[in-house]
Amino acid sequence: MISLEANIRNTKTKGELSALRNKGGVPAVIYGGEAQNETVSISKKLLKSLIDKENFLSNIVTLNVDGKPQNVLPREIKYHIISDEPIHVDFLRVVPGVKIRIEVPVQFINHEKSPGLKRGGVLNIVRRKVELRCPSEKIPESLVIDLDGVEIGESFKISSINLETDVTPTIKGRDFVIATLAAPTVMKEPEKPAEEEAAEGEAGADAAADGDKPAAEGEKKEGDDKKAAEEKK
Repeated sequence: MISLEANIRNTKTKGELSALRNKGGVPAVIYGGEAQNETVSISKKLLKSLIDKENFLSNIVTLNVDGKPQNVLPREIKYHIISDEPIHVDFLRVVPGVKIRIEVPVQFINHEKSPGLKRGGVLNIVRRKVELRCPSEKIPESLVIDLDGVEIGESFKISSINLETDVTPTIKGRDFVIATLAAPTVMKEPEKPAEEEAAEGEAGADAAADGDKPAAEGEKKEGDDKKAAEEKK
């Protein structure tokens, strides 16, 4: 589980918030459950390193607020419009038994063991994330799809993924597709048989030979006609 240090902050004005950010801090709010909202600050350097990791927004974080740990879920990160630096974070308290909506990434494994991919098939990913409704303590890190033995033409639907009890997709009433293994978009032209290539080669050689044949008997060239006329004179 990810761990992050946080400190209680008492900033009230825009100037105080700017000073906090200039010192390398990011203001944040912890909300949810029966406890009151808490205003804290965290290190921007550490936050950016966590954001760069995949699935930060779908992972539970242990937030150590002045040494007191509590489990939270990152819900929203706000960024500066120009610098694209994180300027605020919202954390939701993880309360056992309380269900939340969250997008969970889809992970594909064993690409090298798929006969369809080996034959040039294309993995067409329809959904890279699936929104689930689940208890906060049962959030899956990812939805895993195994490509071992998968052939061209096969598809993966939400029903093919084993979800824990109380974990359900927010899309109801249909078994929606997550990915398909499609045929190659560009087909290779089949190679010609050796006999056909040989026949084409012979035909070309015959055509070249016909072009080099001498004129047949009885055919006169323009130069010969002129020579005969001069002799008569």
